[in-house]
Amino acid sequence: MSDDLADPRLKEAYDYCDELLKTHDLDRWLAALFAPWPKRRHLHALYAFNLEVARIRELVSDPMPGEIRYQWWRDALEGEARGDVVAYPVAHALLDTVKQFGLPRQALTNLVDARTFDLYDDPMPGLRQLEGYCGETSSALIRLASLILNGGRDPGGAEAAGHAGLAYAITGLLRALPWHAARGQVYLPLDILKEAGSSREELLAGRMTPTLSAALAHMRSIARDHLAAAEKGIPAVLRDARPAFLPIALVEPYLTAMEAPGFDPYKQVAEVAQWKRQWRLWWAGWRW
Repeated sequence: MSDDLADPRLKEAYDYCDELLKTHDLDRWLAALFAPWPKRRHLHALYAFNLEVARIRELVSDPMPGEIRYQWWRDALEGEARGDVVAYPVAHALLDTVKQFGLPRQALTNLVDARTFDLYDDPMPGLRQLEGYCGETSSALIRLASLILNGGRDPGGAEAAGHAGLAYAITGLLRALPWHAARGQVYLPLDILKEAGSSREELLAGRMTPTLSAALAHMRSIARDHLAAAEKGIPAVLRDARPAFLPIALVEPYLTAMEAPGFDPYKQVAEVAQWKRQWRLWWAGWRW
């Protein structure tokens, strides 16, 4: 791996990813501070790619422009994009990172494919499908970050990365419920809603009910189960790669915030003060 950033366009690309992440995904930016600085910019590139793909739904008026953007990313990853790909800072930095660490391009393409679900208003049919979606996106991201931190070599802990990604993604989807519901999106699995006596229509109505509350509590329990499994598996991960798992240190505080008396997920977003987030990340970095 080379640390040469003599190419000013490449340096600008990495700097752009740094600022993008700091502005729009502060939790991962803070977690990346615990990585060695030569690897940090590569984590920024990976996380910025995830951010760009994740927010395509917010930037398009209907699915077709979104599909075109996803196809552009597929082509860029496969080396078939037209035009000057390096003119796009996130793509430039990501492709450099992929090359330096030999990251599996298929995992990145699978992430793009999974995100196409976001473009449409089809509800998440079941827990199995939700876990598959989270695995291809959030879990894959942790796995790829751990490869970067271990110099492109397998650091172990693939199963732990799977559980970690599910815990983090489910928690994130619960936090984003008001935005998703306002857009007509339902990420809570229909089988979980049905088991609680709730429904897609009830969730989209925008009012808390006892049945919907039960469904949300069930999802928080599932997130905690995955969190416990991830923490149990982290010792199997080589120490250099463990900063890839640090974002999950914020799962429990976010879940706890959702359980505060009077909390209404339609009117509030579960937040944790930045100093508490930084402290949790430091504590996890020391403990793991």
